[in-house]
Amino acid sequence: MTDPDVIRPDQRHLLGRFWASASGFWSGPSAWRVWLLCLTAISIVIAQLAVQYQLNYWNRDFFDALEQRNHAALRYAILLFFPLVAASTLLAVASVWARMTIQRNWRGYLTRQLLVNWLTDRHYRSLGHLNGTDLPRNAEHRISEDARVATDAPVDLSLSLVSSLLTLIVFFQVLASLGGTLVLQGAGLRIAIPGYLAISVLIYSGVVVTVVLVMGRRLTAVIQDQIQAEAAFRSSANLVRESGEGILLRDIESEDRHELWLGLRNVIEHWRRLCWQLIRITFVSQTNLLLAPVIGLLLCVPKYLAGDMSLGEVTQAAAAFATVQGALNWFVDNFQRMADWRSAASRVAALLLAIDDLKENVKSRGK
Repeated sequence: MTDPDVIRPDQRHLLGRFWASASGFWSGPSAWRVWLLCLTAISIVIAQLAVQYQLNYWNRDFFDALEQRNHAALRYAILLFFPLVAASTLLAVASVWARMTIQRNWRGYLTRQLLVNWLTDRHYRSLGHLNGTDLPRNAEHRISEDARVATDAPVDLSLSLVSSLLTLIVFFQVLASLGGTLVLQGAGLRIAIPGYLAISVLIYSGVVVTVVLVMGRRLTAVIQDQIQAEAAFRSSANLVRESGEGILLRDIESEDRHELWLGLRNVIEHWRRLCWQLIRITFVSQTNLLLAPVIGLLLCVPKYLAGDMSLGEVTQAAAAFATVQGALNWFVDNFQRMADWRSAASRVAALLLAIDDLKENVKSRGK
């Protein structure tokens, strides 16, 4: 089945056209408010990291006090826990406010740009009645849903990337200092591995990322195909409705219905492919979710048995190991979100390019 929403311009051209309309939000007269809000969101991320850092050390102090049966230290740790939880909760709430405020304002800006282009000179009529050409259908879906995804995802991805990078820097140093040097002896050999916990998390994360990339190498393409199939199905259903209501002067209802059933079959098939891709990714991610903290604990066992690490330091190191590993997995965790964004931004850009072409045709006729 030929998808009426297949995007002919290359991805770079499409994303360039999207940014040409969307970037005004970041550079217009009121851009200083936007950047101030962004700085606020980043400050919240840093504050969240500081609380997470304190919780990591709280973990060490609590288990050390438990191991030593130190009642005074336990009481202090318990009392300290509640302010940390309160700070973490308040910062999480503030983070949602800052993130969604940026997203809401950017979506409003882009949607207004799209509506102005769509309504000017009744471009919506030309787009609605030139089905079967390169012009996109379902412009209202692109203006509402695709514009939302195209502005939501970059904000989420950017803030999570900043958080992951800062987390990686801070907790990598925690791991390096906690682990120290591991000395392995045997067969007359003595091998010293400095910062062995930090090295181990890099190796482990590298393996996990490689496995996910290999197993999910087609995920982006499958997601884009699924979204295109959904769009084609909606478009076919829209054609049947408009033909029945007499909005379109068409006398090929049987062909429209055939396209509709073919579109449904396409949608179900693409969902099946997406399902298998996500099953493979989930298999790796769920295994990693369970293994990462345990591997962090196991790596600390030699040091603990040798008396070089306390119980609190073991739990602290295991938590830091899982945290660093999670930060290193940013690309893998956001694989699907990036694919969703590229597809949505490309569909918005396709609409804008179609309207650009209409404007050029009007100018040409005017000459």
